[in-house]
Amino acid sequence: MEKIQHKYVSVNGINMHVAEIGEGPAVVFVHGFPELWYSWRHQMLYLSKKGYRAMAPDLRGYGDTDSPPDATHYTAFHIVGDLVALLDVLGLDQVFLVGHDWGALIAWYFSLFRPDRIKALVNLSVVFRPRHPSRKPVDSLRELFGDDYYVCRFQL
Repeated sequence: MEKIQHKYVSVNGINMHVAEIGEGPAVVFVHGFPELWYSWRHQMLYLSKKGYRAMAPDLRGYGDTDSPPDATHYTAFHIVGDLVALLDVLGLDQVFLVGHDWGALIAWYFSLFRPDRIKALVNLSVVFRPRHPSRKPVDSLRELFGDDYYVCRFQL
């Protein structure tokens, strides 16, 4: 792991921690809940040996990235905005985007909001489901999986 470099970049009004290794086409890994960049360490090391620049940020509110105190600053627009700003700061026009769990949901939104910035998308464990316009996502999850579903457990 000592080959992985760590830095902080100012994006979208916060300081974001980013782990990075390698040179070549950029691959951005987006972690799930309650994970960090560290979840992608094996994939980052592997891809860096294959000629890719692998990057994994700690998303807003996670790990060593800033945590704004107001819950309204954690929308998909904010988090995708953080990632778009990260690409801008690093001078990257397009990236391969890989998401897992909650990070896959963010990656889906990234692809919908800014398809011009994505070369390809790989998502693990979360299929794309358009949001129901008159129903809260947590209510749908609770109906499908019950109150013990991990997402439902963290709700007030």
